[in-house]
Amino acid sequence: MTTGEILILGAVAGFTVFLGLPMGRVRGGSSRVRSFLNASATGILLFLFWDVLTKGVRPVELALSEATTGVSSPLHFAWLALVFVTSLALGLMSLVYYDRWLAHRAAERRFGPGAVDVGELRAGPIARLVPSHRLAFFIALGIGFHNLSEGLAIGQSAAGGELRLALVLVIGFGLHNATEGFGIVGPMTGDAEMPSWRFLGALGLIAGGPTFIGTVVGQSFQNDTVFAAFLALAAGSILYVIIELLAVARKLGHKEFTTWGILIGLALGFATDFILSAAGA
Repeated sequence: MTTGEILILGAVAGFTVFLGLPMGRVRGGSSRVRSFLNASATGILLFLFWDVLTKGVRPVELALSEATTGVSSPLHFAWLALVFVTSLALGLMSLVYYDRWLAHRAAERRFGPGAVDVGELRAGPIARLVPSHRLAFFIALGIGFHNLSEGLAIGQSAAGGELRLALVLVIGFGLHNATEGFGIVGPMTGDAEMPSWRFLGALGLIAGGPTFIGTVVGQSFQNDTVFAAFLALAAGSILYVIIELLAVARKLGHKEFTTWGILIGLALGFATDFILSAAGA
C-alpha cells in the first residue's frame, strides 16, 4: 500500500464525522428531546475523556516502569509527566479563560435595542456565535485534538509496516468518528437559531481534519512526548466541554431523559471501541 493510499484512508477515517453533523439542523423537538440529545453528546464525550486519558497516560506509566527497573532515566519519566500535566491544564484552562474573555467582550458591547455596535462588527467569528454554537465549536475543537492522536496511530502503524492494523484502525476510527459528529451538534439540535451548512462544514473540518494531519505526521516520525501532549490537550478540552454540557442539562431539566441520554452516549462510545478491540487493534 502506497503512502498516498494510507493518507486517503486517514482522511476517510476523519471525515466520517460529517455523517452526524446534519442532525444539527433538526427542528421541532421538545425540551425533553433536547435534554436527551444534549445528554447523549455528554455521554459520548465522557467516553472520549476516559479513552484519551487512559491512552495518554500510558507512555508516562511505561516511563515510570522503566525508571523503577533501571531501563531508562527517571528524568524521562519526570519529563513525560510534566508534559502530560501541563498539556492537560492547558487544554482545560485555555478554554475556560477564552470563554470568559468572550463573555466579557460581549458584556462590553451591549447597547440599546436597534443600536449598531462597531465593536461587534469587528469581533471575531467565534465571539459572534450564539452560546449553543460556541459550545459546538469547543466540542469540535476537543474532538479535533483527540482525532489528531488517532491519525498519529494510523500513520505510525503504516510506517511500521503493520498495514493490517492500519486498515483496522481506519475502519474503527471511521465508525467512531461518525458518533462524534452527533456529539458535536448535540447542543444545537432544536435550538432557535439553525446552524448554516457552512458552519457545520467548518465544524467537520475542525473535528475530522486532524485525523488526516495526524496520519501525515505519524508516517514521518514517532515521539512519545508529542503523542502524550496531544492526548492530554484533548482530555483537557473535552473535560471543559463536559462541564458546559452538564450546565446546559441542569437548565433544561428532565433528569430521567438526561440520565438515559448519558448512558446511551457512553454505550455508543464503548460499542465502537469494542469493534476495535474485537479486531485486535
